[in-house]
Amino acid sequence: MRVAFVLGTTTGGTGRHVLTLVEELVRRGHQVVVIGPRSVEEQFAFGGAGAGFVEVAVSDRPHPVNDLRAVLAVRRLTKGADVVHAHGLRAGALAGLARRGAVVTLHNALTAGGFVGLAYGVLERIVARRAGRVLVVSPDLGQRMTGLGARDVRAALVTAPVPRPPKRTPREVREELGAGERPILLTVARLAQQKGLETLLDVAAGPWRDARPLFVVAGEGPLRGELRRRIDAEGLPVTLLGHREDVPDLLGAALALVMPSRWEGQPLTLREALMTGTPAIASNVGGIPEILGDAGIMVPYGDVEGLRAAVQELLSSPRAAETLAEAATRRGGEMPDDDDVVESVLAAYQK
Repeated sequence: MRVAFVLGTTTGGTGRHVLTLVEELVRRGHQVVVIGPRSVEEQFAFGGAGAGFVEVAVSDRPHPVNDLRAVLAVRRLTKGADVVHAHGLRAGALAGLARRGAVVTLHNALTAGGFVGLAYGVLERIVARRAGRVLVVSPDLGQRMTGLGARDVRAALVTAPVPRPPKRTPREVREELGAGERPILLTVARLAQQKGLETLLDVAAGPWRDARPLFVVAGEGPLRGELRRRIDAEGLPVTLLGHREDVPDLLGAALALVMPSRWEGQPLTLREALMTGTPAIASNVGGIPEILGDAGIMVPYGDVEGLRAAVQELLSSPRAAETLAEAATRRGGEMPDDDDVVESVLAAYQK
């Protein structure tokens, strides 16, 4: 089978997911080409995994002239493909305009309004009307695409790499962070609007019945300066670590992962936490409920008091924390692997 992937700009889970598909499809003898910006090849090295790569500028913002060029390029480059599989809304819309009947995987939902929201709505309608099959990472995305008239909507499977074993003990991590005897609550997220980090700071501000825990945030992003200013101004017990390569070590020292997100699809960080036996306190949004199951506590997005109460429950009840950690280990063992993901995609490719 000849498979053409179409990608826009990505630096995270979408690119890693496509790389997994490339590796597994090539291993099974399929011919694969990836079409997208040069930056995705530089980061994910699809060519090194056995795929061809063709550079086409698929920007993350509307640009009529460049978008028309991209549509024409995708149309020309996919003429001989048995399947065109686009990832992300921008790439999906361009691929749909280039070739009716493409498979499109949607990895994200809109969490902003204004002009961006209007443009996003136009792209959604193009995908719904032109895609042959739409794969979605959360039930709410599926409901939205069905409501817009998509003919065939299915759940997408996304695998998470098995975390490496920790290189440091929890005590060593605690010493580095200066946590003392305080419990550590870990958040791993891009410092951006979607992640709901203002809610995390509201929770950290208290009040607390006992000693305040230490909230640790691993990640970088455009909101770093704004978050830093508020942390300093209010003296909040929050440490911004920046980008980290030692997330398994941090998870090993944390009482729980905290995800106050506005929306998530199938977050790899949550799966990584479960595979290390770390429970989560998370917003009840997107694909989180299906992944988390009984291995954590879910609260409505933006519910500061509910989120703080969930943290307080784990702080005050070691038995509750232990029960959730056991459930996390069990759920982690149930996560789909690479074979599950590729078999699901191959089923979606069937006419």
